[in-house]
Amino acid sequence: MTQTISVAFFARKDRATEDGLKPVFMRISLMNKRLTLATKIFVKQNEWSDQNGKLKTNSEEARRINKMLEAFKMKAFDYQRALMNEGKEVTLENMKAKWYGLKLEKSRMLMEVFKQHNEQMKALVNSEFSPLTLERYETSFRHTQAYMKWKFKVDDIDIKKLNYEFISDYEFWLKSKRKCDHNTSMKYLSNFKKIVHICIKNGWLERDPFVGFKMTKREVERPFLVQEELKRIIDKQFVAPRMNQVKDIFIFCCYTGLAYADVEKLTREEITTGIDSEKWIWTSRQKTDAATRIPLLSQALEILDRYKDDPQCAIKGRLLPVLSNQKMNTYLKEIADACDITKKMTFHTARHTFATTVTLSNGVPIETVGKMLGHRNLKTTQHYARILDLKVSEDMMTLRHKLNKKSESPIDSQEPKL
Repeated sequence: MTQTISVAFFARKDRATEDGLKPVFMRISLMNKRLTLATKIFVKQNEWSDQNGKLKTNSEEARRINKMLEAFKMKAFDYQRALMNEGKEVTLENMKAKWYGLKLEKSRMLMEVFKQHNEQMKALVNSEFSPLTLERYETSFRHTQAYMKWKFKVDDIDIKKLNYEFISDYEFWLKSKRKCDHNTSMKYLSNFKKIVHICIKNGWLERDPFVGFKMTKREVERPFLVQEELKRIIDKQFVAPRMNQVKDIFIFCCYTGLAYADVEKLTREEITTGIDSEKWIWTSRQKTDAATRIPLLSQALEILDRYKDDPQCAIKGRLLPVLSNQKMNTYLKEIADACDITKKMTFHTARHTFATTVTLSNGVPIETVGKMLGHRNLKTTQHYARILDLKVSEDMMTLRHKLNKKSESPIDSQEPKL
């Protein structure tokens, strides 16, 4: 969008000299902001026109002063054109720098800031961030650049051009052009918001373009396996060893609640003896760095024992031979088909199954489940509790029995004595 300045002159009555002359100032206005500059010209108040912003007499001196004022005005517009020709943003700060011959403030470009953020994150992978987190930000970087090419036909823009319209149209682009669902769009915008806040905290951006923009996520169904489906997978034996290997790791996570990133990095040192003298997993979540303590059930221990001498695990220093997330999900789709499971099954289904079928459905308190899942907020765990129709059915069945017993109890039908 082209930014055009407007120029006006006014005489300051409150700064009159001893002989009654008023100083003339030039006001440059841009986007509801003003820059006031002294012209070092003094005029008599009775000869000055506030409406026209110049002297109203026709004397030779008046014509000379009016020509000087017109020259000041032309100079301001010349500086505006110079900024545009140099590819600089037309701002009052840049206009002031031009006027006084100061060095222009270096433009901060959005994608340069984004790129620097991702490079710093890359240097901290496996210490502060997971590889998956870096991958999300790199994808967000590519989406942001593609969106700008679509909207502005450019690869980068000055961060000062960020506004509400930029964010709102970005959401539209993600949903319409990239075909992202609502929650996925909000995740990308959340990643982008972090970059915006870096600019704000450094003082490069005065106003947050996300102000007024709603980023609420919609509640979605979290697929999980019921007990019968889980048993079907456990009992299924495959000819291909790789399929059995993927199945074992998936089942292990169904009984531990570990996410892909956490089971992939699991080491022998993270298996320890708990206060009950049983084997526990003591680790921290890759996603949130939250401490996680999980007592190992017999089903999980059996799988660990199966791979204790696995050469692949020995080479990598890991407890289980975990493949890439993409390969694991590909094999899981085949496993689901072989077991006649029609639900959309990914590796994360195991974590949902642990939270619902394995723990909450069997009476494990929600606070305990949240602790084992590494949730910082109980509200996160409550998402699982809300989808347990089976638990609701069991609780209502108990209520039916209680009500039926009350209705079957003998009632004294004798008439009261008068």
